[in-house]
This record gives sequence, C-alpha cells and structure tokens, in this order.
Amino acid sequence: MERSLEGKEIILGVTGSIAAYKAVEILRELTRRGAAVTVVMTESAQRFVAPLTFETLSRRPLLTDLFTLEYDKQIGHVASAGRADLLLVAPATANTIAKFAHGLADDFLSNIYLSSTCPVVLAPAMDLEMYAHPAVQGNLGTLKARGVSIVEPEFGELASGMIGRGRLAELSAILQAVEDLLHRQGDLKGETVLVTAGPTQEPLDPVRYLSNRSSGKMGFAIA
Repeated sequence: MERSLEGKEIILGVTGSIAAYKAVEILRELTRRGAAVTVVMTESAQRFVAPLTFETLSRRPLLTDLFTLEYDKQIGHVASAGRADLLLVAPATANTIAKFAHGLADDFLSNIYLSSTCPVVLAPAMDLEMYAHPAVQGNLGTLKARGVSIVEPEFGELASGMIGRGRLAELSAILQAVEDLLHRQGDLKGETVLVTAGPTQEPLDPVRYLSNRSSGKMGFAIA
C-alpha cells in the first residue's frame, strides 16, 4: 500500500550510470507522495541527464559543486545532510559505492554521505561483471555492515546487451525501501507506551499459580 511521505526531507543522489535517466521518475514519485527532495548530481551523472530536468521537477536548486555556497549560507554539504530524513542514491555506480565504503570525499555527494546521520539507501546499477566483482561485493558488504540499505539490482538485459544481474531495481522496490525506512523511524513518534518487566503470575486455584523466572532485563532494555 502506498504511504505518504508528507513532510519528509530526502536527498536524492544521482551518479554516472546509463540508468541515471530513471532517477527522474524516482524524483517524480517521491514528490508526488509529498516528500521535499533535494537532488545531488555527480559530474558524470550530468553527462547522462541535463541538470535542469531535476531542478525543474524538484523546484529546488541542484547541488553539484562542493565549493558553491549559494544554496546555503552554511557549509553546503553539512547543512544539507543535517536536515535530511533520508539519503537515497539511485543509481549508485561501483565508483560511488567504493567512495562510500572507503570514506573518500572528493565530490558533493560523498561529502553528504560522510556528513549524514540519517538512513541511507543505495540502489546499485552497473554491468554484470562489475556487480559480481569481489571488490564491489566487498564494498557493498562493508556498507551493509554499517547499516546502509541496499536495494539489489534486477536480472535482465543491460546497456551492454548482455543478460544478467546489474540493472537498476524497479521503481516500486526502491520506493518500498524508502517508505519502510522512513515509516519505521517514526511509527511510535508521539505515542505513550507502557512496558511491563519482570515475572508474572497466573492463578491456577486458591493455592497454586503459574509463573516464570523472568529477570525483567529485557523490559528495562526496551524502555
């Protein structure tokens, strides 16, 4: 079921993949569901899709230049990362994945990743040999271990003409990952919850009862 993203601030990172044009539809859907989206394009991504396309659809300035502070009076990448509810990179190339995994910060997007404290979703897209390479799989494993959500690529025909796993995941799968993370973050926001802890007793008759040896540690940990 489609869920509203009203009031959510999302950063959409677009990297230099042939699938970069699909990010336009991702942006459309995110904004249609109520999210406010700021788009960050790498230099390579701008060779595949005109930056003006994303600026027009997001109704926000595009972030590309690490040394341009026109968008914000504060340090651009820090300010942008600090107010985001989620960072989505789709498509994510092998190069960007490697930068994230090894902490490189040579463009706006990699700086935002390193400055962010919000959930991060990556949707890889590349040729099948690249995706299967141990270096790429190792980098993805590193990011997963750090809590980054990976929307696995689909199996199908690739830009090279080959058939295999590596094409960008379907729009529905990417949006589902975004919704799951954003709604998981705030499901209990503003709610009052009563947590009980310790053993319980259930009478069997006036003399006997059933009980357990619960220490209550789990209840205290949850609270």
